[in-house]
Amino acid sequence: MTHFTRRAVVGGLSALAAVPALAQSGRPITMLHGFTAGANVDLVARLIADQLSRKLDQSIVVEPRPGAGGTISAAAVARAAPDGTTLTVLPGGHAVSAAIYKQLPYNTAEDFSFISMLTDFPFILVTHPNHPAKTIADVIAMAQADPGKLICATAGNGTGMHLALELFISMAKAKIQHVPYRGSPQAITDLMAERFDFQMDTPTALLPFINDGKLRAIGVTGPRRFFALPNVPSVAEAAVPGYSVTSWLGLAGPPGLPAPLVAKLNADIKAILADPAVVERLQSFGSEAMATTPEGFKARVADDVAKWTKVVAEANIQRI
Repeated sequence: MTHFTRRAVVGGLSALAAVPALAQSGRPITMLHGFTAGANVDLVARLIADQLSRKLDQSIVVEPRPGAGGTISAAAVARAAPDGTTLTVLPGGHAVSAAIYKQLPYNTAEDFSFISMLTDFPFILVTHPNHPAKTIADVIAMAQADPGKLICATAGNGTGMHLALELFISMAKAKIQHVPYRGSPQAITDLMAERFDFQMDTPTALLPFINDGKLRAIGVTGPRRFFALPNVPSVAEAAVPGYSVTSWLGLAGPPGLPAPLVAKLNADIKAILADPAVVERLQSFGSEAMATTPEGFKARVADDVAKWTKVVAEANIQRI
């Protein structure tokens, strides 16, 4: 064995030894996220934290730090020490923020150690049961016949749902008026009261009302049909070939996490997401389990930043 090879092996073993040492430090891991307790991100974070704490034999505390679309929490993680005691569940909005905000206190793709995606899910376009539009083709025909008359609400300006709507408007060549709300609940209430035509939102927000017959799903934004709504076509399948939007959640840490620790956490997450009980629980939240490599997760973030930056520019959306 050469001196170089021996040194590489010793260095690798030392780094690997640091992984179990973390569990022996007595310091709990803090898993941050940028949304309120009980939100989809929080539910997934607590599920993953519970499972991961068993794998690591270490306490993991989930800490919501809501505000500014998740950027406050993300900034805290980007500044944290790379010792493995701070992790975060990032949402798809992490990439959206890079397109919407003029300036962020971190680099979206470079200032994090990406570990693995956790979930993937589409948005859903819904209407109230009495609306004449039954299909995506109906929506497009009505919007083209009377440009700007149809109104679609989302949970806010600059959200993933808003940008998904703008991409639909662009690709379908159908002018639809966007109305932003401050969150999903009031928008859902007003849609059920027939105060506007459509809403684009997450499965977590909409599925209970769809399943109760209070809202009607017209299409899903993913590349294929959604497991929770097998009879509802995707937008691409129905009328807009090539249209595809999904959002996600993923596990990350501060920049500079040791590679062996990232590898260990990635392997644990893959095992967790392969557990049928975890898959079923995630589906109850309206999400599909989606494990990736660290490199695959980082590439998804970079691709989404580029995608949404283009949509923002082409739709002339004012950056914050």
